[in-house]
Amino acid sequence: MTANSIFQKSWWLDALAPGAWQESKIEKNGSVVARLPYVIKKKMGLTLLTMPTLTQTLGPWIDASTARYCKQLAQQKDLFTELMQQLPPHDYFSQNFHYSIANWLPFYWQGCTIEARCTYVLEDLTDLDRVWTGFQENIRREIRKAQKQVTVRTDLDVDRFLDLNDLTFQRQGETPPYTREFVYRLDRACTEHQARKMFFAEDAQGRIHAALYIIWDENSAYYLMGGGDPDLRNSGATSLLMWEAIQFAATVTNKFDFEGSAIEPIERFFRAFGGRQVPFYNVTNSNSRRMKLLMVGRDLKKVWS
Repeated sequence: MTANSIFQKSWWLDALAPGAWQESKIEKNGSVVARLPYVIKKKMGLTLLTMPTLTQTLGPWIDASTARYCKQLAQQKDLFTELMQQLPPHDYFSQNFHYSIANWLPFYWQGCTIEARCTYVLEDLTDLDRVWTGFQENIRREIRKAQKQVTVRTDLDVDRFLDLNDLTFQRQGETPPYTREFVYRLDRACTEHQARKMFFAEDAQGRIHAALYIIWDENSAYYLMGGGDPDLRNSGATSLLMWEAIQFAATVTNKFDFEGSAIEPIERFFRAFGGRQVPFYNVTNSNSRRMKLLMVGRDLKKVWS
């Protein structure tokens, strides 16, 4: 039914939420047929069930079914309902579900709020000529321009990547939502499981224009983080690195997920690589009056700020 993505794997959760994650689980005949991992956070006296930082999706996984479609939907309803009912007492639940979870009705019937989001996915990496042809012309033009100015490296360390990543947040006037130690833990785990690669674009003067960090599992590669020197943004290096990452991904997995964004300029950039727009769902549930009041206050602040 659903891809058991890298974000659902125990080693990923151990690295990004050590000691803080648990899961609902259903077993039949000694085998796990459904699971729903979650991270427990305490804030202002409230219990929140969420996802780790830098985790694109979490949500449920259920075993594949060979039943007729109508029967599959009934099976999903029973499994999803039981997974939610197994959750510990909490004030708030919020997760992005993997895009393979299309049947959100069982969660709606459990009182959840469903919000559609989207990502862009290159669904078949076997024909890279076809993938290249699917790029918008401006992306192909940027890649050709960058190839004349920079060389792609993959041998620099995670600190050099984070230097570039920090520069991007500084340009946006923001603070990274993660610490260096957090990324170190992620990087160590991904390296141990042979599930990450970094790409850097360096010019003849030794300046790093941009950097990309991708991860992958048996089904898909995922763009996870990026960064760039704001003084060197016009070289086309980011487009070149994305193309290099896609070509590499074709050697280790089947798809490439751009980890979509609702920020218009970022969405426009990802869309230009020719991936299919794929919806996924943010599922939330507020179980306490205090949490609902806080959510209303947050929404009112957005309206009046």
